[in-house]
Amino acid sequence: MTSEFDLKRVSLHGHELAYRRAGEGPTLLLIHGMAGSSRGWRSVMPELARHHDVLAPDLPGHGESARPTGDYSLGNLAATLRDLLGVLDIERATVVGHSLGGGIAMQLAYQHPDLAERLALVSSGGLGREVSWMIRALALPGAEYVAPVIFPSLVGDVGNRVAGVIERLGVRAPRIAEMWEAYASLTTPAHRDAFLRTVHAVIEPGGQAVSATDRLYLAAAMPTLIMWGDRDPIIPAAHGHDAHAAMPGSRLEIFEGVGHFPAAEAPARFAHVLLDFLATTEPAEGDAAFEILRRSAQAS
Repeated sequence: MTSEFDLKRVSLHGHELAYRRAGEGPTLLLIHGMAGSSRGWRSVMPELARHHDVLAPDLPGHGESARPTGDYSLGNLAATLRDLLGVLDIERATVVGHSLGGGIAMQLAYQHPDLAERLALVSSGGLGREVSWMIRALALPGAEYVAPVIFPSLVGDVGNRVAGVIERLGVRAPRIAEMWEAYASLTTPAHRDAFLRTVHAVIEPGGQAVSATDRLYLAAAMPTLIMWGDRDPIIPAAHGHDAHAAMPGSRLEIFEGVGHFPAAEAPARFAHVLLDFLATTEPAEGDAAFEILRRSAQAS
């Protein structure tokens, strides 16, 4: 991570929210996934910042942000990002969301269409029922009692030291690195508690509990890019294909040989695809989605 993306902090409603920001131009809001942080965008942020104002927050309960014991629903997380944009005096942004962040991005665009110029969904949650068995298992009753055994602090400490040595040796395994960072974050009780609250807000033992599929037609009003790895073991790429079919005018980019973390696993291609999307589309009008909703309601 370059020094220009050093962590900054702001207080929202009495809780500290950490974020990284650099670059000039139209704003890109990058929203990370569950158990992730703004560091998950580190491979693409410098290239994106050559052309845009890049803002990457640590969601509440994640990274270096505070871990309040309150609401971790998509709606509340979207409202937090709305407030962050307001505090930083950002009127509108292209919203890019990975995994859980994709669900938050869609929620933000739906609740506050005046803030969202475009939408980019990366291996996004909220587009289908299926999700990995591991995450479903953590939604089971009593998971909070089992989690300390699955994520012991000793393993986190040792693993972080090993990961540091590997990084200094120049060995690059981005998929493993991202999965390790997520695991390691859960070896601390405060992060683990926030993570389980987030899981219970969006996941149930049978799969994803929150879906945006009945509102995807509203995306006709907003330029939308969908990016997915064809070897995603967390959320199947079929969700991306289905969403593309349901979102008029959307673009679909499938990354061959890539798993759940396209920005880390294929950063050059990820940045190229996203920047091309930004350069070849016009920002959405703030009230266009409401107009589509009104016409739909009148027609029925």
